[in-house]
Amino acid sequence: MSRVDDLFIQNCRDILAHGTWDTDQNVRPRWEDGTPAHTVKMFGIVNRYDLRAEFPIQTIRRMYLRSAVDELLWIWQKKSNSIHDLASNIWDAWADESGSIGKAYGYQLGVKHVYPEGEMDQVDRVLYDLKNNPASRRIMTNLYNHQDLGEMALYPCAYSMTFNVSGKTLNAILNQRSQDMLTANGWNVMQYAALVHMMAQVSGLEAGELVHVIADAHIYDRHVPIVEEIISRKPFEAPRLLLDPAVTDFYEFTPGSLKLEGYQFHELDTKIPVAI
Repeated sequence: MSRVDDLFIQNCRDILAHGTWDTDQNVRPRWEDGTPAHTVKMFGIVNRYDLRAEFPIQTIRRMYLRSAVDELLWIWQKKSNSIHDLASNIWDAWADESGSIGKAYGYQLGVKHVYPEGEMDQVDRVLYDLKNNPASRRIMTNLYNHQDLGEMALYPCAYSMTFNVSGKTLNAILNQRSQDMLTANGWNVMQYAALVHMMAQVSGLEAGELVHVIADAHIYDRHVPIVEEIISRKPFEAPRLLLDPAVTDFYEFTPGSLKLEGYQFHELDTKIPVAI
């Protein structure tokens, strides 16, 4: 059994068995028919993934690494807030008539700041420090800019990454304020695991641990039967990640730079309703 499947199954079992329902509250999310989208949740879930042992992509359902990396690079490499720069349609519901999601996600990473070493945005600052100041305990990014929240189509969910180098190993902590376990957990874990691998390679380091901290880990009411079906399945062994070794510049990575070897998965035929 792959560890990512094991953790997801255990997380969901804990949420369903011991979580707190918000059915007595007035909630913001709605289903397409206008019905309130209620959740059962647990607070403060922390998962650790050893990227040296396996690549954390779920096998109990099919995951689309290429699309996930495309979104990741849209945010971290293109630093874009325009859905026209994204290959998928996953952000369409949040975009305005011009295709912008406002001052969210990639926009925040692309804002330049002045440092003693020169002017850099958040991503370039991380890349600079990993190569020049690997002992620093200040290598991090933050998308949750209170000054700009009013101009964001959606407040950042995965809002902060902290990078830490131990010897020649790059570790990272992903902080997430909110996590839709069915639609986003597996997606975000493989995305940011891929990011750690990419950051490590271009910095002459080895990818180590990804620690995922989730403040509000929840399952939507209409997702419960789908989750129960998925976590009843027997996982396959984790596949191997193949990262193009020729890439030495973070800005040269493409979704095609990452491939999976030996990826087996269960198909999910049920259409997943989306709460907005």
